[in-house]
Amino acid sequence: MQIAAGIVFFILGAVVGSFLNVCIHRLPRGESLIKPGSHCPKCGRHIRWFDNIPMLSYIFLKGRCRYCGGTISKRYFIVEFISSLLFLTLYMQFGLSINLLIYLVFTSSLVVMSFIDFEYRIIPDVLDCSGIVLGSLLSILHPAVHIRPQPWDRLFTSPAIASMADSLSGIILGGGFLIVLGILGRAIFKKEAMGFGDVKLLAMIGAFLGWQMVLLTIFISALIGSIVGIILKLKTSGSYIPYGPYLALGAIIAIFKGEKIILWYIGGLG
Repeated sequence: MQIAAGIVFFILGAVVGSFLNVCIHRLPRGESLIKPGSHCPKCGRHIRWFDNIPMLSYIFLKGRCRYCGGTISKRYFIVEFISSLLFLTLYMQFGLSINLLIYLVFTSSLVVMSFIDFEYRIIPDVLDCSGIVLGSLLSILHPAVHIRPQPWDRLFTSPAIASMADSLSGIILGGGFLIVLGILGRAIFKKEAMGFGDVKLLAMIGAFLGWQMVLLTIFISALIGSIVGIILKLKTSGSYIPYGPYLALGAIIAIFKGEKIILWYIGGLG
């Protein structure tokens, strides 16, 4: 049953990934996510169901449109594969639970925002702003989404209020950190150093994961982003590196390993 369920979630992730590709392509353009149906972005021909099977159709068609032969971006396959892996690993980590559902929605949003940031250098407000609100509400409705124990548990007897305090502190800490970093960067380098989309994204991560996880996300994303940035700087002359994907990666790592890392750190201090 465990293996069968894992296969189901892997396939479900691929299907959701196909929809995430639609979001990545259409949201920055202000297009409807429903109409028109799937079509080739080059020739406009409607894509039939047997050419729209996640991952498999891309492989069978060798990354090209059946009708015009135009190249299909590798991003379509990559997003579907990443979504499949996320759905599978999240199921293995949390089983059939409310936390699983919450993190499936959360990580799917991170995938969309990451690839939009990669391609368009923007993060749509409809994703990060609605994510901040949703993360805050879920912290009240399901306090178990946050790591325990929390300092707020000593101040509030209600788990819902303590969890809400954790979410709000995560929003303030996450968004505030990047605002301060952006101000310092502008003062030092005399140019925009941090996009406001990144600020809202980290605030959204804080809303879902709380202040402890947002601190861990900042550390992980800065470490990975610095390494990748140095490599890219050596290979290219470009100076702008989208930070959103590294924040998203840091948050995903925090979901899977954050609790162990934080409890290990707290135990070391003790």
